[in-house]
Amino acid sequence: MPATTLGELLERRTAERPGAEAVVFPDRATTYAELAERTRRFARGLAGLGVGKGDRVGILLPASADLLAVLIGATHLGAIAVPINARFRAVELAGIVVHSGMRVLVTDASHEHSLPADAPELEHVVVLGRDELPDADPGDTTITPDDTAVIVYTSGTTAAPKGAMLPHSALTGLAGGIVERMRLTSDDRVWTAIPLFHGGGLTFAFSCLTAGAPFVHPGHFDPSTTLEYLTEQRVTVALAAFETIWMPVLDRPDFADFDLSRVRVVMAVGVPERLRDMASRLPQAVHVSCVAMTESSAFLTLNRLDDPADARATTGGHPMPGMECRVVDPETGRDQPPGTPGELLFRGPNAFTGYFRDPEHTASVIDADGWFHSGDLVVADDEGRLTFRSRLKDMLKVGGENVAAAEVEDHLLRHPAVAVVAVVAAPDARYVEVPAAYVQLRDGAEASEKELIDFCLGRIATYRVPRYVRFVDGPADWPMSGTKIKKYVLRERIAAELDAAGITEAPKPVVA
Repeated sequence: MPATTLGELLERRTAERPGAEAVVFPDRATTYAELAERTRRFARGLAGLGVGKGDRVGILLPASADLLAVLIGATHLGAIAVPINARFRAVELAGIVVHSGMRVLVTDASHEHSLPADAPELEHVVVLGRDELPDADPGDTTITPDDTAVIVYTSGTTAAPKGAMLPHSALTGLAGGIVERMRLTSDDRVWTAIPLFHGGGLTFAFSCLTAGAPFVHPGHFDPSTTLEYLTEQRVTVALAAFETIWMPVLDRPDFADFDLSRVRVVMAVGVPERLRDMASRLPQAVHVSCVAMTESSAFLTLNRLDDPADARATTGGHPMPGMECRVVDPETGRDQPPGTPGELLFRGPNAFTGYFRDPEHTASVIDADGWFHSGDLVVADDEGRLTFRSRLKDMLKVGGENVAAAEVEDHLLRHPAVAVVAVVAAPDARYVEVPAAYVQLRDGAEASEKELIDFCLGRIATYRVPRYVRFVDGPADWPMSGTKIKKYVLRERIAAELDAAGITEAPKPVVA
């Protein structure tokens, strides 16, 4: 499919299938004609607020047809949509609102009291269900597939938010590649519970628009009702993505009572043993895995349906159509042979164009030949399939959510008793890894583990909250390499401590 814009994609599908279901949420199904009209209405309303080409429109809404309509409606004007993680708290939310320089924020009543008081470029906050939007002629704006459609923030608070700029061509191009790779047709019904502020969730919705297949979403994910929803909606493709979503569904005691024989493809990531286990629960389906990141618009690689079962359980699959990938020695930059781990580099039509308002960081990760240096450690097999191994950069992956250690450290340093803090990954049976904070207190100050955890709860997203806090007596007690703390030593230390204590799963943080 040639590159197109999100608006053109929706209009094309509406012309072909106006009365067919486009998106399905538990409260109702929305047809293509209804979604297109709602999109045009939001475009007229945003135009009435003065939104034009290049302006940023923030979207802080639950997963819904309205979220998609606001997003595509904003791009009708040449504006850039900025979906915001609905789990963000005030500190994180303020960072995104200010950094993106959004002109308008569209939200609902549940979030309006969390909005920052000081956002110099924010002119309008629209609360759906309460505020009436104007109805203005949006006029004619030239929009090309190369224009930025969406900024997705990969992992940022007020410390250092990173907004990946994704053009229309990258989003619709990847959607076309997913349709090809998964063989999606209008006869499919595609389910995911990935939130729609997440690049993956949006890409799945655009893939369904491309295929003319209904996009089925639960709104709020609840494993206790998912089997009923999958059955009722006659789902054929389950894009579960993370085992923290899929395993609670598969582990339900009444799983065998539900007829999921229509499911032909399941996409999930995990270690090989877990992937094989998940595949055994639905043996009639083809189970595929991937390597994905925001900077590649979601999937960078994806297994082919005809890949051998062992390859689908042990690798993340082949690069998406049009994408080039390299595995290089992090020190020398030389390409590594198959089977040898190295840093992942990629370029191609689905790649982001840079980080918003951060040209220096963009230049540090995208080289003169257009290769994005991901900071991720991968290995390629003889057929070119990639497998993610670990991160070279200081990043955690908590139940599928990216967490930059610096973000958590920045928040903890706001506590008056904290002098130095280093956040590392602690192993966890449920979330793979969770944050653990090593803290040196200020001279004469006191604080307990619970106090520091409570300081984070309700202020940053729960998955970013440290599950463990350990105290370091003074500067001489940190493991150091020159001027830097050896975080790998701290990771080994917390892992050894938990192993010796027989702790495999962190306690769940509880808001007081």
